[in-house]
Amino acid sequence: MTATFDSLDPATGDVAGTYPEQGPDEVRAAVTRAQEAARWWSALSFGERAEHLTRWKGVLTRRMAQLVEVVHAETGKPYGDAQLEVVIAIDHLAWAASHAKKVLGVRNRAPGLLMANQAATVEYLPHGVVGVIGPWNYPVFTPMGSISYALAAGNAVVFKPSEYTPGVGVWLANSFAEAVPGHPVFQVVTGHGDTGAALCRAGVNKVAFTGSTRTGKRVMAACAENLIPVIIEAGGKDALLVDADADVDAAADAAVWGAMSNAGQTCTGIERAYVHHQVYDQFVAKVVDLARDIRVGSDDDAQIGPITMPAQLDVIRDHLTDAVARGATVLLGGPDAVGDRYVQPTILADVPQDARAITEETFGPTLTINKVADMDEAVTLANATRYGLGSAVFSASRGAALARRLRSGMTSVNSVIAFVGIPSLPFGGVGDSGFGRIHGPDGLKEFTYAKAVTRQRFAAPLALTTFSRQPKTDAQVAQAITVLHGGGGTLPAKPKRFPRPW
Repeated sequence: MTATFDSLDPATGDVAGTYPEQGPDEVRAAVTRAQEAARWWSALSFGERAEHLTRWKGVLTRRMAQLVEVVHAETGKPYGDAQLEVVIAIDHLAWAASHAKKVLGVRNRAPGLLMANQAATVEYLPHGVVGVIGPWNYPVFTPMGSISYALAAGNAVVFKPSEYTPGVGVWLANSFAEAVPGHPVFQVVTGHGDTGAALCRAGVNKVAFTGSTRTGKRVMAACAENLIPVIIEAGGKDALLVDADADVDAAADAAVWGAMSNAGQTCTGIERAYVHHQVYDQFVAKVVDLARDIRVGSDDDAQIGPITMPAQLDVIRDHLTDAVARGATVLLGGPDAVGDRYVQPTILADVPQDARAITEETFGPTLTINKVADMDEAVTLANATRYGLGSAVFSASRGAALARRLRSGMTSVNSVIAFVGIPSLPFGGVGDSGFGRIHGPDGLKEFTYAKAVTRQRFAAPLALTTFSRQPKTDAQVAQAITVLHGGGGTLPAKPKRFPRPW
């Protein structure tokens, strides 16, 4: 008899659903089915796949309210927030389906002078079966950033959702089967960490993982056993920079939403703010006023919900307690704001740079604010982290310049997290935030491999790739390459000749 587990409503503790704990045999069977489906799916034209994905998009859109209900039940987030992530996911699906041919189709490449007799092309072919391991904080939007692009690129997908949100994964797979019946191109397997490890070892051709840095390393280790390539989207400790000429009201509003939305359970959420001393007091006052009015709960008027993963409550409490012990000033909330299911908005100021609230991902509705003398100091402090996912800058005159200096995969200027809603932009980080990209052309290419093809159009005037090559040919090639490339740069002066001492 297959073991089962329950997903719970984090707001009430009630059972939201019961799902099978699938082991290695069941996961391997799913991958075997996917391998067969991948042969059918990859043989379709880009246009045919786009038609199927467009039908799925229609199902998602028409039945959005049902999916939103499942997300709300398993994460506790407000309905409006659940709908927002579904809407963005649908937009990404539409972009991937409609742009796959342009990005991945056959393209001519210049062969160069030495190979002028060759025609050269490149195209991007699907890997086969992609395993996707998704998170619980955005159980639709985040995994769909891999699922949509992998499918559009011609792969089959086996999706392992978080054990906290299995119902969302099952709903997505069932809706796909409704749009594309008869072929298990997109399947779901449910379970805990062992199920994810089994997926890495079940014969998939690539794995896309989103989750903590610690778990990401385990996924990489499991995939390394069979040289399975991976995309890792891990944690973040995103910083917000506020310059002296910033629109302070807009910056404060963005900071509060970036830090508190989804109860702070956002990998690209704002956790640190570095504010120019000229606008620091104004910014702090506005942030505290806005954060104080946020309604926490599970009712229809609530703006943020519970902490979805119970163990995270201890992490949040530890970070706040450590910061206060090191001398941070509590402006709102504090360690006592952490309850049994909910965390009230918390603002800390003057937080030492070695405090865990600065160095580690808190993943709660908290924000640290520190005063800086100038933006050079702000950039230095913002970059003093092992993470590098997203970031934000508010500045009237130097936004783009400051953005380029931040060591992160993405930056929003005069807004927060805007890059998430633009399907053509790549999403991903550096350092402990992971590597690889989803979304946009880069995301489509992540789920393919480049295939180069050459075709001889006519016999080469200089036959280079043959044992019958003559010395005369070598001389002609040397002369040609010297004419083409020998004039670049400045040659060193000819050394002087000195008489020998003997």
